[in-house]
Amino acid sequence: MPRIALVTYDPRPEPSHDRDLPVLRDALAAAGAGADIVFWDDQGVDWAAYDLALIRSTWDYSLRNAEFVAWAERCGKATRLANPAPVVRWNTDKRYLGDLTGAGVPVVPTRYLAPGAAADLPEDHEYVIKPTSGAGARYAARHTPDRRAEAVRHLARLHEEGFTAMVQPYVRAIDTRGERALQYFGGRLLHASRKRAVLAPGTAFDAAKVAHPGLEPWTPEPAELAVAERALAAVPDAEGLLYARVDLVDGEDGQPLLMELELVEPNLFLFLHPGSLERVVEAVLAQARRGHP
Repeated sequence: MPRIALVTYDPRPEPSHDRDLPVLRDALAAAGAGADIVFWDDQGVDWAAYDLALIRSTWDYSLRNAEFVAWAERCGKATRLANPAPVVRWNTDKRYLGDLTGAGVPVVPTRYLAPGAAADLPEDHEYVIKPTSGAGARYAARHTPDRRAEAVRHLARLHEEGFTAMVQPYVRAIDTRGERALQYFGGRLLHASRKRAVLAPGTAFDAAKVAHPGLEPWTPEPAELAVAERALAAVPDAEGLLYARVDLVDGEDGQPLLMELELVEPNLFLFLHPGSLERVVEAVLAQARRGHP
């Protein structure tokens, strides 16, 4: 009977918002596995006692990035980690978008402003500022050239907290076509979803945001599948991937662009796609039975 750690974070005093977690635990148990929900930073966990540590909802990692990557390195030495530590290290810093651009993947144009850099901000179009280590639109906001002072304060706050900032044009098609998430598991497309725009005009960067508004099932178009597959093929150590979420938006020409490639802790949205649970369980069990690499 394989033992599997479903890795999450400690949200206390708030309840966990991971709706997939108890569903996946129960389904794995019904399939004959021993599945435990554990916190990634729990010093008492013996990771070597598990056949697989499956990262699921470590949603505080972006605020503790160095600590989280160090944990992934340790955990990956003790047991099989999905996704593997080298992938985690690469994907927790959104400067990976530059690597994908260099590999020919169509990506939303992105510039990076490290702490100490001048506030080199657009003067002719709406844009987004967000940290290179972020999740759930945390510390992200839309800005317009006529409200430069607000954007400068946003940038200064990120730099004060040690974050490198990303600056991207606001992709206007999000307001009409939304953002599509193509989810892969076990090397195959699992399902896809679409959500409405997360960033509303005038919302402060440090305000709480709904990460997945208006979520609905989506049937991927051929052009979307092509971009997703090109992005996944460009991932370093791609052969070790168990799961991935490819977030796409439409550019000015109507063609899909990569917004983000989530390889660490993507929500699977099993509540929206209950038919996918069986395939997820099969892939997780197959990975657990492979043993420590």
